[in-house]
Amino acid sequence: MEIRHDGGALKWILVTICFIFLAVFLLLPLGYIVATALGKGIEAYINAITDEYAIKAAMLTVEATIWAVTINTIFGIAAAWCLTKFAFSGKKILSTFIDLPVTVSPIIAGLIYVLTFGRQGALYSYLDSYNIQIIFAVPGIVLATIFVTFPFISRELIPVLTAQGTDEEEAAALMGAGTFTIFRKVTLPHIKWALLYGVVLCTARAMGEFGAVSVLSGHLRGKTNTLPLYIELLYQGYDFTGAFAASSLLVIMAVVVLILRLVLEQKGKKNLDIRK
Repeated sequence: MEIRHDGGALKWILVTICFIFLAVFLLLPLGYIVATALGKGIEAYINAITDEYAIKAAMLTVEATIWAVTINTIFGIAAAWCLTKFAFSGKKILSTFIDLPVTVSPIIAGLIYVLTFGRQGALYSYLDSYNIQIIFAVPGIVLATIFVTFPFISRELIPVLTAQGTDEEEAAALMGAGTFTIFRKVTLPHIKWALLYGVVLCTARAMGEFGAVSVLSGHLRGKTNTLPLYIELLYQGYDFTGAFAASSLLVIMAVVVLILRLVLEQKGKKNLDIRK
């Protein structure tokens, strides 16, 4: 596809619209977050982000994100491999279910887990007999985060695996290679950049999840409050400096994730150019 370098007035109109949109909906709010977080001075900002509850909220956010990304990576690879390399009845149904979290409200997802694992759920008595608590505990937060993020990795891998085809894998199988050897030596090198890109997207989404986590957490300060929930708590308590200081932590995390995404995109493009 050839990129147009000319375009006259239309080009500059489109560029202007893009910059205005980004300025109003992205740069202005981010600037306001930074200005409000530092409004009472750097010392107040440092005190806010080093508060005991802020640190616990940040650590819980990181913990839930690590669990969600790890489990979704395993699921995403398995689902993408299954859907693209094997023929079976019900493939379209499975593909539809994978997309379900994208269409279902996170609040509804949280309520589903409350009805499943809460006191009124069929599994509660069984879990309680083993002293396992899901609702209003860290496992519930992890489950909610997994639910809202599990399509991200598989949906990055499926187009790549589909475009790859099966010729190389069939050739490796004819030469006597086992299933996992084929995956490690043939399949994985083709999907590694898409996989890493999916992991980055999954990480970004997991860090900012609010709706489903809010329903399942119980808002126990210092125990089940992730950073988004902690920010809401501070904001409702009119602690605007603390709320925006905690928000800046999420912004910093998002910037780190964005940088990783850009690096992966560049490496992926270079890898594609080398293959060509």
